Formats: sequence, structure tokens, C-alpha cells
Amino acid sequence: MNILEILKVIIIGIVEGITEWLPISSTGHMILVDELIKLNASEEFKSMFMVVIQLGAILAVVVLYFRKLNPFSRSKSSKMRYLTIELWKKIIVACLPAAMLGVLIDDWLDAHLYNGFIVAMALIVYGVLFILIENSNKKRVDSITKVYSIDYQTALFIGAFQVLALIPGTSRSGATIIGGMILGASRSVAAEFSFFLSIPIMFGASLLKLVKFGFHYSMAEIVYLLLGMIVAFLVSIFSISFLLSWIKKNDFKFFGYYRIVLGLIVLVWYFVSSLMK
Repeated sequence: MNILEILKVIIIGIVEGITEWLPISSTGHMILVDELIKLNASEEFKSMFMVVIQLGAILAVVVLYFRKLNPFSRSKSSKMRYLTIELWKKIIVACLPAAMLGVLIDDWLDAHLYNGFIVAMALIVYGVLFILIENSNKKRVDSITKVYSIDYQTALFIGAFQVLALIPGTSRSGATIIGGMILGASRSVAAEFSFFLSIPIMFGASLLKLVKFGFHYSMAEIVYLLLGMIVAFLVSIFSISFLLSWIKKNDFKFFGYYRIVLGLIVLVWYFVSSLMK
């Protein structure tokens, strides 16, 4: 463990905290960042680290939305407590598709899809989708304007969109926000529900990675994990606030264009790197 490796972990944590909530793919960005700065650790540890570090970002949602997500808050009426419990049930339902499929194909994903080409194509394809959906929604009246109004069927369908995020570069938040908007949710509701879905799905994914890696860590690996999560947590507080402020006045097309430009850069970089090998 040295200062240079600590700086690399901090950079990855910052990237995670920013990109986990913006619809631009946190995993994709961390894969690309690692290609550039090369964290000095085993491939097994890095595969686990790239997922578990996201727990820090998830804790930011828990902190920011604790009252809204807490069904036992004394300040809530009995009706609001009931609605909060119902919201949690819908969150669980929405997480089922990705959770079940993720367990089955996790090893295959690690072996075949975690590379620059897949990340680039996913960035471009979903960037185009964001632009197309925003253009088609200009005159649409949102049918779901409150997160509590999402029904079980809609929650399950949004969860089906979350399955797409198993492909690195897609963006879990991007896939679920697109799904929510297609199904009639406003931008703010789609974003908020996407935040809430991250809690059980990322806790589950992190637990799976930890179990597969085993509980044998060097002191350096423990420091990397804890530091990465703390940095991701702190940066996420600001990232979530930024996105919620952004969508009050803007649409998601900017992120679509960003994804396309970045995807094209990555695609060129991937092919040039392949030719130089």
C-alpha cells in the first residue's frame, strides 16, 4: 500500500460517486478509469471492489431519503406509513428480475462483457435512446407524478429495464429512468424510484461479490474498500442533489449526447489499443 495507490482509490471513488446517479454508467466509467490508472491489485479483488465500492454511494440515498423511506417514522400519519410499506414492496418486486438473472450469469458477465468495446457500444446505444425518448416526450402529459403512485405492474416493468444494466456501460440509473419515463413517470419520479431501487439491488450484488471473493483481505485491500466507499458516499450526496436540481429545469438529452461522444472516444481507443497489442 502506498500513496499512489491511495490516490487511485480516491479517484475511482470520486468517479463512482458522480456517475452512480447520473445516467452515464458508473461501472463503465470505473472500468475505463482503471484502464487508465491501473489500480495495483488482483483482477479478482478489482472485480469485487468495483461493485462493493458502490455501497458507499447507496448509503447516500439512505441518508438523504431516510425519512421518506422509513415506514416507522413517528412524524408520519398511518396512511403515509402504509404508503411507505407499499413503496418498499414495489421496490422489492422491481428488483426481482435483475437479482435472479444477475446471480445466474454473474460469472459469465465478468468473463465476457467487462471490456472497452461493450462499454462503448452500451454508452452509444443508450445515449441515442435518451435523445429519442426525450424528443418523443415533448408533448406528453406524465401519468405518474408521485413515486407512491407507481403500481406493482409498473414497478415490475421498470425492474425488467434494470436487467439491461447488467451489461457494463448501460447505467443502472439510466436503464430504470428510461423505463420509468416510457411507462409514464415524470423525470423526477423515474429518477427517485431509480435511487430507491439501488438500495436492495446493490446490497445484494455487493454481498454476492463479497461471498465469491471470500473474506480474506490484506490490510491494503481493507483500506482500499473503506476509503473507496467513504469517498463515493461523500461525492454521491452532491451528485444526487445536482441531478434532482438539473431535471427540474432540463431534460436528459445532455447526458445522451455525453454518452455518445464518450462512447465514440472509447471505441476509437479500444480499436487502437487492440491494433497495438
